[in-house]
Amino acid sequence: MADPALPDPFRWHDEHVAADLPGGSVLFSTRRGGVSAGPFASLNLGRLTDDEGTNVDENRVRLAAATGFRRERFIYGRQVHGATVRRATEPPGATRPAVAEDGQATALENAAALVFVADCLPVMLAGEGAVAALHGGWRGLAAGIVDEGVAALRELGATGTLAAALGPSARSCCYEVGEEVQAQFAGVRGARVGERNLDLPAIARRRLADAGVETVHDTGLCTICAGAELFFSHRRDKGVTGRQAGIVWRS
Repeated sequence: MADPALPDPFRWHDEHVAADLPGGSVLFSTRRGGVSAGPFASLNLGRLTDDEGTNVDENRVRLAAATGFRRERFIYGRQVHGATVRRATEPPGATRPAVAEDGQATALENAAALVFVADCLPVMLAGEGAVAALHGGWRGLAAGIVDEGVAALRELGATGTLAAALGPSARSCCYEVGEEVQAQFAGVRGARVGERNLDLPAIARRRLADAGVETVHDTGLCTICAGAELFFSHRRDKGVTGRQAGIVWRS
């Protein structure tokens, strides 16, 4: 199957989706190009899965090669579907306890902010002087992770206008939720699609606009229906699956 067409400014970069934003470079990984097997085949990046740790380590090395960084230069946290965004000022790889956080923001020039996803929406932010990666599940979007991510960029010195890139995620074509979830976004135009479906990118675009982000680019890719050979999907694969990543670094 041919790779799906991508809207500007996205492009295929080997096995992955890449884009250049003012002040930052973005990469959204697919599940291709790794060494894992079975339900984690092949580029599973999630250590908190039942995959072999040595496979995940090798996959992260391969991902790092695709970005031009060593994997020790990745900045990420322990994701809990919250709205905490780390202001990362210490060098990557420095000894640091695992901290619950669903976003990473940094002004460091030799580092890349990263979040892991398998249906949640990766939201990459860039401005002149700082970048941020946000884990945009419905809980995080409801809790204000977009506002927190934009605030983190400004605190770290990002100047001028900000731009965002929305990566592959569960989309309104496939993402069914209950009324308790729909109620979280009752005031967001376009969030509800049909009777049961939720549009995470529509919610993110509204939150980004409200936070002052002027430019938002969307890959338009659905992790559930774009194909099991292309993306991991927690929902499609009934919870036994790997993780992709959204990554952004200063350029």
